[in-house]
Amino acid sequence: MFVSAEIVAVVLSAIGIVLTLGTSMFLGFAWCVRRTDAVEERVSTRIDNLAHEVTELKIAVARLEGPVPHLLTRPR
Repeated sequence: MFVSAEIVAVVLSAIGIVLTLGTSMFLGFAWCVRRTDAVEERVSTRIDNLAHEVTELKIAVARLEGPVPHLLTRPR
């Protein structure tokens, strides 16, 4: 069986296209995953910091309010 040069060229071109597209898709997906992980880490850090600040704010408000001082008393 004799294979012409044109058929070999078409098959090699098809293999090259499939490899190029497959590699591009894999690298693009890997880039998306890395970027998503970085954004998620940054958002998670911000949420943790916010939770800490809210806890400190609650403590500060509780200290400011405290028990109501009885400056005026009723006569008995």
